[in-house]
Amino acid sequence: MRNPDYNQLLKVLNKQVPDRPTLFEFFLHDSLYEILENGEAPIKNDEFDFMRKRIYGFKNAGYDYCTLHSSNFSFPQKDKERKSSISLNDADSIADWASYETYKWPDPDAFDYESLLDTLAKELPEGMKFLVMGPGGVLENVIALVGYEKLCYMLFEDPDLVGQIFDDVGSRLVRYYELSVEYDSVFAIISNDDWGFRSQTMLSPQDMRKYVFPWHKKIVAAAHEHNKPAMLHSCGQLENVMPDIIDDMKYDGKHSYEDTILPVEDAYDEYKGKIAVLGGIDLDFLCRSSTDLIEKRAKAMFERSAKDGGYALGSGNSIPDYVPTANYIAMIDVVRKMETM
Repeated sequence: MRNPDYNQLLKVLNKQVPDRPTLFEFFLHDSLYEILENGEAPIKNDEFDFMRKRIYGFKNAGYDYCTLHSSNFSFPQKDKERKSSISLNDADSIADWASYETYKWPDPDAFDYESLLDTLAKELPEGMKFLVMGPGGVLENVIALVGYEKLCYMLFEDPDLVGQIFDDVGSRLVRYYELSVEYDSVFAIISNDDWGFRSQTMLSPQDMRKYVFPWHKKIVAAAHEHNKPAMLHSCGQLENVMPDIIDDMKYDGKHSYEDTILPVEDAYDEYKGKIAVLGGIDLDFLCRSSTDLIEKRAKAMFERSAKDGGYALGSGNSIPDYVPTANYIAMIDVVRKMETM
């Protein structure tokens, strides 16, 4: 079993060649943490038992870090029907100025960060650190509060209200990350904010630049001010805004790729040396392909990036419970096989 070393992912994010094949994943499903930790996580019958399983699940799978929310900070929403998927239109917390005025905006400073990022961090295996993710992103949270279709209408009917909602969401997310990166146990952040459909961004590039991107620029700056890298997890067709991501927001790494939009092989060839490419083994491919094909594609990505670096292997999105465990293991097991060759 390999020993964790978060410096390997730092090298990837610095667009360098790591000392060994490096893995990256946004998150796994809960039962997979249970399988991977294999009874190694200390059980103390306290509120952090699941987080210990998560930590050791990441460790035993071969990752050099563990992703987590650094506190319980989130934006309160009205109850929604929970099914396998949810509608982007199932939101009505804010519909106009009157409902905006009554919405109870959370204070990021009022939440407990120390328990996870300091107290629990003392139990991290040697070589591991935390990768802090957000409680959703800027655009995601606005859509969750307003609804996607309502937001599109609101952009024309009341742009001042749209701007105010984005400011209230964005400023709080910036503060959430500012508080998080102060801890030594945090080596990087990932801002998770889906921006696009298969064919285009959810809002026009002009509106993305007006309402969404300025807050992401501040999120990245908060990390960089503490000499810590920032990654973006965002799904969808982002070709028209990749220069914004790289040159304006200055994200260090980009995660989430789909074969029907831009296969990771093509993404790496286009963006290597500009931004680290993370994951990318398409989720549909990961579900439907044989373990031999998965292993072949994963190994080929390491070979493709061996000279120029800036790549870590993982899925195109995350590992939900419908991904066959054997297929997931076939992907990550490539690093062990390559290390023993």
